Formats: sequence, structure tokens, C-alpha cells
Amino acid sequence: MAIGSIQPIDPGSPTAAVAIATPTTQVDTTATPTSTGDLVPGPRSTFGPTGPTTEATVVRVVDGDTIVVAYGGEQYKVRYIGMDAPETKDPNSLIEFMGPQATTANTALVDGKTVYLEKDVSEVDRYDRLLRYVWLTDGTAWTLVNLELVRQGVAIAKSYPPDIRYDELYAAAQTDAEAAALGLYGATPAPVAAVPTPKPTAKPTAKPTPKPTAKPKPASKCHPSYDPCLPIVDDLDCPDVRRMGKAPVDVIGPDDYRLDRDHDGLGCE
Repeated sequence: MAIGSIQPIDPGSPTAAVAIATPTTQVDTTATPTSTGDLVPGPRSTFGPTGPTTEATVVRVVDGDTIVVAYGGEQYKVRYIGMDAPETKDPNSLIEFMGPQATTANTALVDGKTVYLEKDVSEVDRYDRLLRYVWLTDGTAWTLVNLELVRQGVAIAKSYPPDIRYDELYAAAQTDAEAAALGLYGATPAPVAAVPTPKPTAKPTAKPTPKPTAKPKPASKCHPSYDPCLPIVDDLDCPDVRRMGKAPVDVIGPDDYRLDRDHDGLGCE
């Protein structure tokens, strides 16, 4: 199954490894000394998924809030729930402040790793991306990646009803990031100084010897918005691109052929 043709995930299917974790209170077996020198255990709160999860492997990080995962022999594009990272992939938009940093932070957290996908209410968004909370675990502790990116200040808390299970946690993490002036809440980039317009050079009195006229270069036959080269034609679709053996293609300009349906900078995936 190709990305963009998403079928509902059955967490109980043989291809999906499912684990259910709920917040509990455990006793920390690591003893700490009291004022009298006695060693006593202390209570520790365990944070983790509150619903069924599907185990998957991260194949590629798209940007600060989107990844591609594999499980059950298929690949799926996953959009994080409850937060939004600055844009870097929309060919019709400029790269937003902290967008590259959000992608870098997301990559550092999940690239190539095993993650656990937790669904809320919705299955997919309008681009057919799975909507999920993405969890990491080291065997004893859980990290909610969506929340961690907000905590680092490279993404903002953004509610997407009806998927609001952890909205309060996101809001609290954003407040802490703002208070610490992290990422998006730190110093904004300094404005670029205007480059002075050079004064026109005075024309020489003597006429220079004219140079031989260079032959004009032939016009490029490649559409400037796509890499590898796609021909300039009235229209082109993904089946045509695949027949030419050039899929997938990077969309680096206006998507005239409408190959990048989910606006992630990659067409005909």
C-alpha cells in the first residue's frame, strides 16, 4: 500500500504490535537516605500512553510535525496530534522561523527509532496522514514526542478537536517554554541590513572594442519546479512520472503538475 492510500489501522491485527499502558503510581526501588541514614524507597509517578499503541519504525522525518513510519510491511505518513511546527516544506510558502530547528529536533528524537503510535478519535487528516500521538520508551520511562517538541519551544500547542486527550499537557509545556524563552520564544532573527545601491559607473569616453556575440544557450527542457528533470508539457501526472522512472520527485517550486498532494515537498511517493 502506498502512502496516501491509508486504510484504518486495526491495533489487534497480526501486523501491529499492541501494548496498553496507563498512568500508575509505582514505588521507586532506588532507595534514598533519610536524615538518620536509613534507606527508604520513594513514590514515583509513571507517565505513558493511556490507550492501545501500535509499534512502528521511523523511516523518514518529513519536518517538525510529520514522519513516515513502517509496520506490517507497509509505510504510512503520520501527523503529530496536538501541536504544530513551523513550515519548511510548502513550496508556496517561505521557510518559517525555527522551521529547520524543529525538523532537526524531531530527527534527533525519532529518526530510525522504534516508536509507539497512539490514536485519539480521528484516524486520518484531510491529506490521508495518520493522526497519532508518537511515543518513545527506554523500557522504564515514556516520552511523548509531540509534547517534547512543544517543551523545547520548536513547536506550538494547537488543539485539533475532537483529538484533545493531552491538550492540557501541551498548554503547560508551552507556558514553560515561553517562560524560559526557548526556541520560538527566544530572540527573533535580526533584520537583514539593506544593501546600498551601487552608483552607476561613468561611461568611458573611448568606445571599447565590441566582443563577438555569444550564441544564445538553448532553453532548458526541464521544468524548474522538479528534481529530477521532468519535461515541460501541458500536464503530467504521477503514473506518467513513474513510467519515466523518476518517482519520487522533489518539488522545489510551484507544483504546476499537482504531484505533491500532501504538500510535504515530495511528489509521487
